[in-house]
Amino acid sequence: MAFETWLIYLLAAIGLSLSPGPNGLLALTHGALHGRRMTLYTILGSCIGFIIVIALSMFGIGALLNASLAWLTVLKWVGGAYLVWLGIQVWRSPPIGITDHIAVASRSPGSLFRQGALAAISNPKVILFFAAFLPQFIDPSRSLLVQFVVLAGTFAIVECSIELVVASLANRISKWLTKVGRRFNQGCGAAFIAIGVALPLRP
Repeated sequence: MAFETWLIYLLAAIGLSLSPGPNGLLALTHGALHGRRMTLYTILGSCIGFIIVIALSMFGIGALLNASLAWLTVLKWVGGAYLVWLGIQVWRSPPIGITDHIAVASRSPGSLFRQGALAAISNPKVILFFAAFLPQFIDPSRSLLVQFVVLAGTFAIVECSIELVVASLANRISKWLTKVGRRFNQGCGAAFIAIGVALPLRP
């Protein structure tokens, strides 16, 4: 993968991790309820879940590419349209806060880990997002396995880092989201729309 392509992916991954979603909200909630140390189990589960989803998405895409390279162009344009649609949904979504999430009583490490992993794996929108997002960065002339390691590893590091910050500052962030959450969602939505329009046009 070219460094310039990876850099664009890194910026897009940061935007995705900052946008409202079940795993970010879970880290926010657990950070407020259980503290940063216990929430590390939630974050680890979340990142493992995302790696599994990325693996399913990438190797599913790889199977299509083995059938025909034309599928990559199709996936890029369909994926771009989906990202624009997703951006519109995020733009219109109401502010989120800790009270929007139903907390469970258990705080065992295993329970927190499972909740983080299931929040990533069980959300069909996550699978759809990566199926739309990843083809924009795949080079069919290079090893899919190496690209998976780079893309999944980059996203996991970014996601873990941002969720850790969210969990550490849970109380402050929840108050901030109450005040400016709608504008924050609009900013994230605009970023998704821009990605959906721009990436399929790249040569």
